Amino acid sequence: MDLNEGSGGPAGKDTAERERIEIELLLEAIFRRYGYDFRNYAYDSIKRRIGHGMRALRCETVSGMIEQVLHDPLQLQKLLRYMVVNVTEMFRDPAFFRTFREKVVPFLHTYPHIRIWHAGCSTGEEVLSMAIILQEEGLYEKARIYATDIDQEVLRQAQSGIFPLHKMQQYTQNYIQSSGRKSFSDYYSADYDAVIFKPSLMKNIVFAQHNLVTDQSFNEFNVIFCRNVMIYFNKTLQSRVHRLFYESLGMFGVLALGDRESIRFSEHENCYEAIEPNEKLYRKLR
Repeated sequence: MDLNEGSGGPAGKDTAERERIEIELLLEAIFRRYGYDFRNYAYDSIKRRIGHGMRALRCETVSGMIEQVLHDPLQLQKLLRYMVVNVTEMFRDPAFFRTFREKVVPFLHTYPHIRIWHAGCSTGEEVLSMAIILQEEGLYEKARIYATDIDQEVLRQAQSGIFPLHKMQQYTQNYIQSSGRKSFSDYYSADYDAVIFKPSLMKNIVFAQHNLVTDQSFNEFNVIFCRNVMIYFNKTLQSRVHRLFYESLGMFGVLALGDRESIRFSEHENCYEAIEPNEKLYRKLR
């Protein structure tokens, strides 16, 4: 079934209904066979990503894709490349990181030890951004950063600390605008068309697979970063993840969300205060 077919008129409505059933069956098959749970992702988003995966894998129907992923784990891994969104950059939204330096870092200085969780860390650019801030603010040696993602392949890439050289110009601008205190190039060495970040930035980072949909809390944290992940979840799953983060934050811990995300209308909305009205940084109060 073509996921781009129109849905106008009775025939189109019938097609859309069959398509939704097929997609639900595919997501159920992936969950029951492999444990990856996409059943509560926003429907339009997951439909679009399945469509991209089908075209890349040259599969004509969703039903055909179900058969492939049930019998061939390799096909499932290929499909996951399209179902998991990995869009990130270093010091993304510089004003956010500048606010973190100004409003959250002084608070972190009061702790003997700091635990930070980057949930849905993707290829690790924001994790390294945080490591750089902690080094510049004299906090890195007493910090432990836990970087987790559902996708093992992006975790391996994040752990390598290697990124394309052509991205450094944008990352440098982001770093400067976020109130970076050194020359950004001090943190990496270039080798042909790639750069590798210094091992000193990686030594206190723990990379691990974690599924926000099905896994539980694994520690108590002073800061939790989860930026531009929940925008792909439906309301049920967003509530589940908000509850997980609330339970994982220590008192006065900080929750950092993406610019299109919010704690508004969540069951824990009244348990937080906004640290900065223009940035999605919240402090847990109860």
